[in-house]
Amino acid sequence: MAGILDLLGSDLGKQIISGVAGSTGNDSNKTSSVLTMALPVLMKAMERNASTPEGAEGLMGALSGKHDGGILDNLGGLFGGGVDESVKQDGAGILSHILGNKQQGVEQVIGQKSGLDAGSVANILKVAAPILMGVLAKEKKEQNISNSGDLTGLLGGLLGGNSVDNDQSFLEKILDADGDGSVIDDVAGMVLGGSNKKSGGLGGLLGGLFGK
Repeated sequence: MAGILDLLGSDLGKQIISGVAGSTGNDSNKTSSVLTMALPVLMKAMERNASTPEGAEGLMGALSGKHDGGILDNLGGLFGGGVDESVKQDGAGILSHILGNKQQGVEQVIGQKSGLDAGSVANILKVAAPILMGVLAKEKKEQNISNSGDLTGLLGGLLGGNSVDNDQSFLEKILDADGDGSVIDDVAGMVLGGSNKKSGGLGGLLGGLFGK
């Protein structure tokens, strides 16, 4: 199974990056950077939510109902006339549900590294979240997944298709921060710290991804 980051390099991924950039008024390269950092974080958060029976049942229901993958069938229409406000509201709800009190910190950290303010990152993620749910729904259908155990396997597989060790350290540090909602305090040092910190952990991963 291809990893979630492989999606961004595909024709579909390029269409998503271009559309999200245009609809949020951001540079395509910076939008690509944001999505490259954010999609594994969102996937990991979903995987954690789905590790409880209630969480898995909720995600299964969403992927079979409102977020059944239909959004991918008309991306040209979605982006062509400007993204409807209801899509962004939907995305905001998804982000709030899966990231909880880590949302603001995640947006701040990604903003620091991508060169965008946290508000721009938030706008990008609001548009991207419903599309990510659509991608998951499509994978769920293709793999004929009908129970929560297989669903967590699907999420893990999409994450595992990426360079696990580095990504894992990045994701774990953000999602396992002290829970006070201020993730920026916990990991900003690794992103923005001196050269002695750039060889490992979060700074090393992001430096490797974006060549900085």
